[in-house]
Parts: sequence; C-alpha cells; structure tokens
Amino acid sequence: MNGIQKTIHWTPRIISVLAIIFVSLFALDAFHADTPVWRQVADFFIHLIPSFILIGLLILAWRWPLLGGVIIALIGLVFSPIIFIHNYNMNHSIGMSLSVILMITFPFILAGILFILDYFRLRKSNEV
Repeated sequence: MNGIQKTIHWTPRIISVLAIIFVSLFALDAFHADTPVWRQVADFFIHLIPSFILIGLLILAWRWPLLGGVIIALIGLVFSPIIFIHNYNMNHSIGMSLSVILMITFPFILAGILFILDYFRLRKSNEV
C-alpha cells in the first residue's frame, strides 16, 4: 500500500473518530448544578445515543466500507438541512449556520465519500 492508498484508507477512520468525539462533547450539557446526580448521568447517556449510533456505523464502515460509507455520507447529507434550519432559526445568520454545518455534518459526508473511495481502491487491488 503506497502513501495515497494509506491516506485514503486511514483518513475516513480518523475523521469519523474525531467527529464522533466532537458530537459527543455536546452531551456534556446534561450536567447542571441544580439537578440530582442520577438524573444528570441518565441525561448524559441519553445525549450520547447519537454517538453510540455513529460508533456502530463506524464499525460497519470499517468492515464494509461501501455500505458504511454510503450510510455515513447520507446521514451527513440528511442532517445538513435540518441542522442548518435549526441554527438559522436561532441566530438568523446564514454564515454562522453554514459554519455549524461545516463543523458537524461535513466531516461525516467527507468520511463517507472516503470510505466509498477506499472500497473501490480495495476492490481494484484485489482484481489485479
């Protein structure tokens, strides 16, 4: 495997892990001083459900890059307008809403595309 092949192989995995960690940070808003500890922990795990789903999809993509890549890219594409509209309604700024999309959903779109490219690279190397 040459340098470009290694890059295409590892970049979507690294992007996905970092993006999942970033999304998981939003679960920290479950902790409040005036809430009982047991409720805070329960809320924290509820807020982590999207991260658990994304971890499952990453495992799927790691094993089956084409299927996982398509699903991960579609999740990024489907959630982009939803997150954009939600943020635009809060701040009425197209620029800020686009920057939120770039931070939250674009990494998954990019990782999905790179998983798909990795699938075709693997398929091509197995044919030769």
